[in-house]
Amino acid sequence: MTDGPHQGQELVTAGTPLSEAEAAMILVHGRGATARSIVGMGQEVHRDGVALLAPQAARNTWYPNSFLAPVEQNEPGRTSGLRAVGDAVERAAEAGIDRERVLLLGFSQGACLASEFVARTPRRYGGLVALSGGLIGEAVDPTSYEGDIERTPVFVGCSDVDPHIPLERVEATAEAFELLNGDVDKRIYEGMGHGVNEDELDAVADLVAGLVG
Repeated sequence: MTDGPHQGQELVTAGTPLSEAEAAMILVHGRGATARSIVGMGQEVHRDGVALLAPQAARNTWYPNSFLAPVEQNEPGRTSGLRAVGDAVERAAEAGIDRERVLLLGFSQGACLASEFVARTPRRYGGLVALSGGLIGEAVDPTSYEGDIERTPVFVGCSDVDPHIPLERVEATAEAFELLNGDVDKRIYEGMGHGVNEDELDAVADLVAGLVG
């Protein structure tokens, strides 16, 4: 895969140093945000022994248009972003952390990218957390994804009235991961808008604790 706009950007690290960590969280920020901002969320749920790794998007945006646009309209950002997520996973693996102890978390545009990465690189991970996001594309057919994520815990949380994320796409995303043999926990919050709530953070904290428990 050739280099794209997000290659060569900073990989922000926090938490337990990789050389000492037994697990890792890959944190993928949303549109207009930064790696350092989502590291702040990671620190809220951090446990000793967990490294935090957050790739940074060029100009703080992974791809230009809505995740509901035709895929080609979000290239090369989408493909480059997927590679940035994959590179962060590989960074943890190179430090000796098994992928079964690597949890991927994203918010908004980052949730879309993290979801897409796991769906297209299926295997057992420590977990996937998609906060206010879903699989990318003009349409999603849950039956079109192939592979087995081997009961990877998958948390999908979103508002029923999110202005950016249609409920139908959240439902289709959850169904796709169920068909990929994920252990899916889908939570729809009435009237929340586009954000993250305490119930979601508590669920994430439980998943993180499971990485080192």
